[in-house]
Amino acid sequence: MKLGQNKTLFISDLHLDARHPEIADDFIRLVKDSLGHIDALYILGDFFESWIGDDDLSDFHQQIIHTLKFATQTGLPIYFMHGNRDFLIRKKFLAATGCQYLPDETVINLYGTPVLLMHGDTLCTLDVSYLKTRKKMRNPILQKLFLLLPLSLRRKIRDKIRASSQQHIQSAASEIMDVTQEAVFSVMQKHHVQYLIHGHTHRPATHSFMLHQKSAERIVLAAWDEGAHALIWQADGKKELVDD
Repeated sequence: MKLGQNKTLFISDLHLDARHPEIADDFIRLVKDSLGHIDALYILGDFFESWIGDDDLSDFHQQIIHTLKFATQTGLPIYFMHGNRDFLIRKKFLAATGCQYLPDETVINLYGTPVLLMHGDTLCTLDVSYLKTRKKMRNPILQKLFLLLPLSLRRKIRDKIRASSQQHIQSAASEIMDVTQEAVFSVMQKHHVQYLIHGHTHRPATHSFMLHQKSAERIVLAAWDEGAHALIWQADGKKELVDD
């Protein structure tokens, strides 16, 4: 992956998991290649396949934490946004890595251009079942109670949720799992932007359309199940979805 100065990198949906060390290797290599060559790195959710608490410090997790910490201490700004898999990441992880937290629906000034950043799951408004489950799982009280459970029990609950999620993905119609243009229009109008970057759907593409009688773009980031993928946004406005 060719990198250079005056560029910003966006990634999402790595689904890092000890069962797939090759993806972690791709990420570590990307970070090392980025140091001193890009202005910032944005991670837009589902960085991990699952996250059941900042106290789950496996060797695998500590390897990733060390990589992030080394990068931020070297001077690379790294921004992190929750996904539907890792929304339990908390302040301890951020403090340990030096990553800066971004809430979902964050507008940044990207070389003079306002750009909306999202994970993307809330744009899938036809997937009513998922959105109901999401609302329950984002309940602060339930999250606090879950994090009080022993790690061993949390792992069992995680495995059951993971199996249920896979069943839902396999049984749901393809169009239900994608975003709706109505939701895209709504959120972009809400934040007064012409550019939106998100992940979640695993359907990388650049969608061009008209919004407020002006050209607009929705850029969808790729998952990393078949190698490293990123969006490179250059200071001059050039954009490219790349893979390695």
